[in-house]
This record gives sequence, C-alpha cells and structure tokens, in this order.
Amino acid sequence: MNRENTTQEKLDARMAAALRIARIIRRVNIAASVLGALIVFAVIQPGTVRAAWAKIASIMRIEREVPPVALNDLPAGFVEQIDALPPQQQAELLMQRSIDHSPAAALLVPRYSKAWLGKVSLNPELTGVLGTALNEDDLRVRGAAIEVYLAANKVPKTPRGAAQLSHVIDSNPAGRPWALWMLGALGNRGIEPDKAFAKLVNYLHDSDEQTRYWTVEGLAQLGTDGTVDPLLDAFRNDSSAEVRQRAASSLARTGMLSGRQRLNAVPSLIEMAEDPALDPSAKNWVFQALADITGERLGHDPTEWRDWWFTHQQR
Repeated sequence: MNRENTTQEKLDARMAAALRIARIIRRVNIAASVLGALIVFAVIQPGTVRAAWAKIASIMRIEREVPPVALNDLPAGFVEQIDALPPQQQAELLMQRSIDHSPAAALLVPRYSKAWLGKVSLNPELTGVLGTALNEDDLRVRGAAIEVYLAANKVPKTPRGAAQLSHVIDSNPAGRPWALWMLGALGNRGIEPDKAFAKLVNYLHDSDEQTRYWTVEGLAQLGTDGTVDPLLDAFRNDSSAEVRQRAASSLARTGMLSGRQRLNAVPSLIEMAEDPALDPSAKNWVFQALADITGERLGHDPTEWRDWWFTHQQR
C-alpha cells in the first residue's frame, strides 16, 4: 500500500471518528460536548475544524434522530405491572409514560395493541394523552398513538382491515374523512402502504373540500417517501386555503414523515418562495415550513434559502 493511500485512510478514519463524536453529541444534546468534540477534532486534523463544525451542526439540526432505546430501559417490574392491568388502563399508562419522555414505553404499545382491539375507548383522559403524543418530536411516540387509535376504532392491523377502510372511503361519504385518516395510519403500521397511498392519492383532487383535507391528513399519517410530492401538490395547488395550510403543516411538522423525508421538500418549497404569483399568506407558510424543517431562521428572502441549500448540498 503506498503512502498516499495510507494517509487518505487515516484521514477517512479521523473523519469517521469525528462524526461518531457528533452523533454522541446529538444524542445527549449538551452544548459543552460540542465544544469538546471540536477540540478533539482540532487535535486530529486542525485544518478542517470549520468543516467539522458545519457537518456536526448539520447532523444535529436536520436529521433530528432520537437516541435508541430498549425495553430494558424500563423500570424493573414495569412490564409485570402492565400485564396485571385491564386493557384501558394499559393503554392509558403506556401512553402517559410515553409522553413523559420514556420512549421505551412506546415500544411496548405494539405488543399489546392487538389485544386492545375493541377493548379500549377514547375517554377524555386517553384522548388528551393521544393528542399530545401525536405532536411529540419522537416518531416512536407518534406511532404508539396511532396503534391506540386503531385499536380504539376497532381497525385490525391486517389487509382485511385495510379493505374495510377502502370500502368505507368508496361507499360512505359521511365516514370517508375518518376512513382516510385511518387508512393512512394503518399503512404507516406496515399494512399495505402502497395500496393505501394509491387510494389516498385518488381522492386528493376530490370536489369536496373536507375529503381533500382528510386525504392530506391520511397522507401525512402514512409518511412514506412517496407522500412528499402529493403533499407539495396540495400545498401549492389546492383551491382551499385550509387544505393548503394543512398540507404545509404536514410537510413541516405534523404526521409521520421523518426529518430526512421532510428535507426532500426543501427545493420545491424554495421554488414556491420564489414564485411571484404565490399569495402572501401562502409564502408565509412556505417560510415557516422551511424554518421548521431545517431549524434555520433565514427570514423571508428566497435567495438566502437557496444559498443555504446549495451550501448544505455541498457537505
């Protein structure tokens, strides 16, 4: 092996070490550790401190990954405590623990949700907890809330459950909004997500405003890579301000899209921001969505956003 290759391998190893440090920093989220990581990296390769900081800041701000958890992070005897409770109390306790910053509790929910089918009711206490859970940053907690909603609405996590929802969507206008949301949620849980996507997209341009609104909600809950473009389409082109705003929120912060999936919407959002025909309220939503997705606060200048995106793409 020649000297040049050996040097490059050492540099690659040093960069990998620095990025591992960055990931640790992201998990603990302590500002002092950021400084410590930069000091370490400066010792390893002084000439690239600025690049290292840009990379670390990008990872911390945009990926928004959450630390891994395991069931053994739960207190001793917690599972036995849950097992001794009736379904309603199981759901209430697990969801309360989930929003109380115990994501390991959220991991337990799928274990029990099948047995909860039709045995859990959306009483005021559980409804309030679920509303909070659906807005948590941790997608595991949001996913646990979906599990409870499906169980409480007697929707089995099976292809038959998906078929029943599709039938309601096609044949029962009164039940369609509920079924559109549920179908997206069911697809997010791994039940025929491609079929769910095809069904939802079919109603994205329905003549009824509320149908389109709940189609957007269903796509947001589905949260697959393919949902980004239809949500952008609804945001830009729907005739209803309510639907457009809901699509913007779904791209930026609500629903089940990951941080990386949301980031895929940035180039199209910048194009919207540059469109002189876009009305002022829609532009405000665009800039708010860009800020929510990226964590940047660059104001309402599309040029600054495009410059930021170009710089981000070079990292």
